[in-house]
Amino acid sequence: MADVNRGNRPLSPHLTIYRPQLTSMTSIFVRITGNALVLAALLIVWWFVAAASGPEAFARANGFLTSWFGDLVLFGSVLALWYHSLGGIRHLIWDSGRMLDVEKSEMAGQMMIVASVLLTIFTVIVL
Repeated sequence: MADVNRGNRPLSPHLTIYRPQLTSMTSIFVRITGNALVLAALLIVWWFVAAASGPEAFARANGFLTSWFGDLVLFGSVLALWYHSLGGIRHLIWDSGRMLDVEKSEMAGQMMIVASVLLTIFTVIVL
């Protein structure tokens, strides 16, 4: 029989009730950085296609990628690449059944954030 009391039932918990946890936020940002890396890859493909298309197209693409905004986008792409890679390693560790308790899981998230920033800075200095 149809439930006629739908309006009186409590709503299930949602984002306004739950406090964001470090592990869930880092996992969400792994997904976001994965999508950002697709966009960065399209920029790199645009640069290669422009190089093959001729000097005018290459000058336009290269001018964009070497501008201050292009440098910012590429810096963010390096950060996203390190963060996403370290997030993948963290998920592989979780898949093996390790570091699943709350303390170790949050420590892994903190290490992932710090390591991605440090590796990004190191990459920018070396390159």
